[in-house]
Amino acid sequence: MRLSRYFLPLLKETPSDATIASHRYMLRAGMVKQDSAGIYIWLPLGFKVLKKIEQIVREEQNKAGAVEMLMPTIQSANHWKETGRYDAYGPEMLRITDRGDRELLYGPTNEDMITDMFRTYVRSYKDLPQCLYHIQWKFRDERRPRFGVMRGREFLMKDAYSFDIDAETARESYNRQFVAYLNTYARMGLKAVPMRADTGPIGGDLSHEFLILAETGESEVFCHKDLVDMAPPGVVADDDLQSIVDSRTSLYAATDEMHNADEFAKVPSDKRLSARGIEVGHIFYFGEKYSEPMKAQVQGPDGKNTNIHMGSYGVGVSRLVGGIIEASHDDNGIIWPKSVTPFGAGIINLKVGDEAADAACEDLYSKLSEAGIDPLYDDRNDRGGQKFARMDLIGLPYQLVIGPRGLKEGVVEVKTRATGEKQNMTPEAAVNFIINEYEGIA
Repeated sequence: MRLSRYFLPLLKETPSDATIASHRYMLRAGMVKQDSAGIYIWLPLGFKVLKKIEQIVREEQNKAGAVEMLMPTIQSANHWKETGRYDAYGPEMLRITDRGDRELLYGPTNEDMITDMFRTYVRSYKDLPQCLYHIQWKFRDERRPRFGVMRGREFLMKDAYSFDIDAETARESYNRQFVAYLNTYARMGLKAVPMRADTGPIGGDLSHEFLILAETGESEVFCHKDLVDMAPPGVVADDDLQSIVDSRTSLYAATDEMHNADEFAKVPSDKRLSARGIEVGHIFYFGEKYSEPMKAQVQGPDGKNTNIHMGSYGVGVSRLVGGIIEASHDDNGIIWPKSVTPFGAGIINLKVGDEAADAACEDLYSKLSEAGIDPLYDDRNDRGGQKFARMDLIGLPYQLVIGPRGLKEGVVEVKTRATGEKQNMTPEAAVNFIINEYEGIA
């Protein structure tokens, strides 16, 4: 993409209400525009990142055996009344009526709806287990929306729902999602720590939050240091799922809500970590909480009807955009991991209109595009300082700086955004370097 043709409305000044890094940089880098409290327009740069995160989430769900579908944003209140959650959920639920005075709501989650859908079609244990998911916009009328997309009212979320014949197989489904979450966050360059969590309004007796460590996190976390440095599990056979989960859950990890100081004191002093964290995912096993009141049953092997056992598994897709920035930025702007960067590299033409510089930039742009790197070519006739600041702010992993002086020596400058390291290379070597850096990045 040529910057002269791209919609990138940067802000020079930081809005006064943007108090954390992700909110500041998403506004300044032209990723989002606030439309009303907690509701944002996703501008082209932000939307590209959002879609890349969504795709990683989708791929890992598919690998875990979940099947994608799509449920509506507007739900009938009848499902929620059947489970008793319509009145219990609280003022965060946006309740509306249509012209026929039918009670509807803007879905904050989908357990009730999908249980109704499932009971309509599934009658036998032979059709289990199943896991269905969708990636859809949600709405929760937060009392104090803040921190940009980190605590918004409208947000994009992946929620999956598992259906099993009994608690034992339901635990296997839970473990499969647990492992999928570890792999999902690792692909985004994040170190997510699973922590035992309160089940809240979702319900159930087994729940884990996944938190990334960041100074601006809303939760105080206490955990064993080894959890932060564990490698992602990758592909795991079904027989090994429990051992992977045990290796994480056997070490102490809790948010301030679930923290037990006496238990934490048993962790060796050099392994205790106290920090702040951002929740980026939450998984639940709640058994028959929804299937019992909604009579979602299947015929078991003994011929008797039995309630299905369920779990739900949420990933905050839009929240992850902010979470990644909180975990990866500096004083100059964002530092995108290669897997979610909106563009693979930035090409900076220091002398637009110079025949040699223009030709070299066009050649680099063509070769990187053909290689699938998707570069952003800064072809605007601005000062060099403006171009450097702009590229640092939007955070592309690599910058190629082309100017007449370097070209006379047969080189271009390649800057690695994460480290600030600069190298002079021939244009051909620069292209090969960047292509190699992206090799193996899914």
